[in-house]
Amino acid sequence: MIIHVANPIYDSVFKYIMEDERIAKTILSALLKKEVVHVTVRPHEYSNTTRDTLSMFRIDFAATVREKEGNEIKDCIVLIELQKTWLNTETLRFRQYLGAQYNNKNNIREADEKGFAYPMVAVYLLGHKVGNIKEPIVYVNHDVFDYNGNVVAEGNAEPFVESLTRNSIIVQIPRLQGNVNNRLEKILSVFDQTNVDGDTQQVLKIDEDKYADDNDMMYVLHKLTAAAANSEMRQDMNVEDEFYKAIEDRDTAIMQRDKILKEQSEQLSQQSEQLSQQSEQISQQSEQISQQSEQISQQSEQISQQSEQLKNMAKALSASGLSNEQISQMTGMSIAEIAHLLE
Repeated sequence: MIIHVANPIYDSVFKYIMEDERIAKTILSALLKKEVVHVTVRPHEYSNTTRDTLSMFRIDFAATVREKEGNEIKDCIVLIELQKTWLNTETLRFRQYLGAQYNNKNNIREADEKGFAYPMVAVYLLGHKVGNIKEPIVYVNHDVFDYNGNVVAEGNAEPFVESLTRNSIIVQIPRLQGNVNNRLEKILSVFDQTNVDGDTQQVLKIDEDKYADDNDMMYVLHKLTAAAANSEMRQDMNVEDEFYKAIEDRDTAIMQRDKILKEQSEQLSQQSEQLSQQSEQISQQSEQISQQSEQISQQSEQISQQSEQLKNMAKALSASGLSNEQISQMTGMSIAEIAHLLE
């Protein structure tokens, strides 16, 4: 049977379901691939600190998990950041938040005299794709190695190491797309945006029969169904839509402006290159004209020298008693030219 549920990618809906301990334990157990024995929401002052620029909702949990080996009970901190927007994330925002958590004294084990911190796991639920990573869910886990690259088996569990490093889980919501290959993908399928019903993103249509054999998932669906029917919740979603529509319109305008500026910059660069080429051509032409002028000047000097030589020759021949006609025959000059030279 097809049911309509509230879209958990909305901040208000996500907060609504994650504040339910059973749902939080269900989702965190699937993400961590460990049994979460107990979980509580940790109040903090960092939620939604970047709502003026990007949709980023943050919620932190103190979780007690049961390790697979030795049935050991262990406390840890789980930081979840849900980014709804279609824009790629500036990683600096995530790093700043992690830095604030490392500085938070509440993350130090109270009973630990050495001041070791709780192990920390960062979970990123992203409304956009991350580069060329095709897998919808990826785990980034640290490990401890010796100089030769061999894993130090007992290194990860050391409090000193756990205090300074963290594991991360990245979920690319756009890559979920109905793929259910494991427990986690089954639980996260309620985030699959291909199930959006109609023009509004506020409601998803879900086939309830696919989860009939899973009590925890049926509980999640019933919670989301209640959220969809809650007038205050729908109003909160309307406010989010209006808020993020304004942000996305602004960001789209900025992107278009940047595109136009980039095109104009490329055109100016091309024009500048053309002007540079024209300037080079003019410089070459100027050099050619200068060379031609120098050649003309040299030719003019040669002609002047030749004229002087002819004049001297004509005078010498005339002094030797030759007539102008005889001089003309010997030099090839006209009688008028000879007369002019002898003046």
